[in-house]
Amino acid sequence: DWIVPPRGSPALSQRSFLHADWFKPIVLLLVVTVMSKINSLSLGYVLFRITNDIERLPYPLAAVQAGGATALAESSGAREGWRWEVFSVGAFIGIIWGLFYVVIPTISGIFLTQTVTILPIPFIDLTVSMKEMIPASIMGLGTDLSHVMIGFVLPFWIVVGTFAASLLVNLLINPLLYSYEILHTWEPGMSAIPTQIANSFDFWLSFSIGGAVLVALMGFWMVGATMWRLRGAKREGEEEGIPKERGDIPIPVALAIWAVSTAGFVGLVYFLVPSFPWWISAFFGFVWTPIYSYIGARMIGLTGSPQGVSFPYLREGSFYLSGYQGAAVWFAPIPLFQWGYEAAAFKQLELTHTRFGSIVKLAAVTLLIMFACSFIFWTFIWKLGPIPSSAYPFVQKFWPFHATMQAFWAKSTLTEGGNELVTQIIRWDYILIGALGSGGLLGVLHLFKAPVALFYGFIGGVGAWPHFVFPNFIGALLGRYYFQRRFGAQKWRSYTPILLAGYSCGMGLVGMCSIALALISKAVSSIVF
Repeated sequence: DWIVPPRGSPALSQRSFLHADWFKPIVLLLVVTVMSKINSLSLGYVLFRITNDIERLPYPLAAVQAGGATALAESSGAREGWRWEVFSVGAFIGIIWGLFYVVIPTISGIFLTQTVTILPIPFIDLTVSMKEMIPASIMGLGTDLSHVMIGFVLPFWIVVGTFAASLLVNLLINPLLYSYEILHTWEPGMSAIPTQIANSFDFWLSFSIGGAVLVALMGFWMVGATMWRLRGAKREGEEEGIPKERGDIPIPVALAIWAVSTAGFVGLVYFLVPSFPWWISAFFGFVWTPIYSYIGARMIGLTGSPQGVSFPYLREGSFYLSGYQGAAVWFAPIPLFQWGYEAAAFKQLELTHTRFGSIVKLAAVTLLIMFACSFIFWTFIWKLGPIPSSAYPFVQKFWPFHATMQAFWAKSTLTEGGNELVTQIIRWDYILIGALGSGGLLGVLHLFKAPVALFYGFIGGVGAWPHFVFPNFIGALLGRYYFQRRFGAQKWRSYTPILLAGYSCGMGLVGMCSIALALISKAVSSIVF
């Protein structure tokens, strides 16, 4: 009852968060949210002081990222700068697209008996119609324009690798595996979601674990090589002291705050799940998280991206191999974090001449406002219709996939049927194929001196949805071969994050307005009847 009210509770049948049965989950969520923010800010600050003030790493993308934060501030000046202009263009695109994509379906559902949808949300699914040509494969096209703009922002070769892998898997490998009865669960007529679930359990989940092991080893090797190659890299200019106006605190104080919050996580997990070995939580919190976060912070400070710093399935593997029996630990707040990006956030604060104490005040204020208002807001949202349901098309499509995958891992540690389920789905021969196949791909790419990003994109694209990969690829091509030539590579790279932020803002504004009308309509209809 600390994660969700018991089955049959009025809180669930009435679809309301404003019920006493939600008290424990809400309190737990509040405690975890506060401790997570304290943990991230304290350790992120220490990592920033080490990488920025002591090691003096260059943080090559920090200036571009900080520029996006100043776009809105420029609107209050006497003369608006280019950031505000780019942000406004993105917002205008988001508003126009949102009118067709979000507003019309939402408003039509209020005034008409049937919802009018111009573009299916979140994608056009072609899986069923192409079942004869490419059996056991998924195919479609995402309808949110943000996927094209994300292609502007992502590294080009990562997008290319993801696109190539997604096409290869769905056009060639899946039909081949189906012909050899390896993908034996798929049946003609399945849409994209059931097809993806069936293929994951039959082959691709095991294959991805093998690829993930190689990615992890490759990542650590690449991080070590990068750190060694750039061990003397520092910012240009003379040594300077720590600016007094930043609002720094002593590093030991920040470390003490981080240690207390981490101990709080370890104690909380032990309190919630006493049968789970406490030393695993302590190892993740006190050993793995700081090392993992420091590696990520160094990579961001050296290259601008934490690319390659990943260890997939570490959490799942540790739970399964721990000997723990039960499902509660899968919902417990295990202190397994990657706070490297917080160091970059402090660097952006420094570049925008913002006192570090301001981010603490901001976190406190937003937490109070958002936490109180979100439950009222989501209660209204839940009242509009069950989740998942046709009222929420995105959730209705993707909930079965995510729920099935989460249930699989949670069931793997149950006393009855857990081991049998895992041994049926997790195949060591497929894991070995995944590791060897990924290693062979890496060798071929290295032989042709292809960018390492192409390898990471390819591995990530094995399980990627072509529905969203296609728009990403279109955006990447437009950005590289049209917009970069028109505006210049450096200028276009500084435009893209601000353009995406503006689009998200515009889409969010029209979506918020349409949802507000739906909430008002629901409240009025409830009062009348």
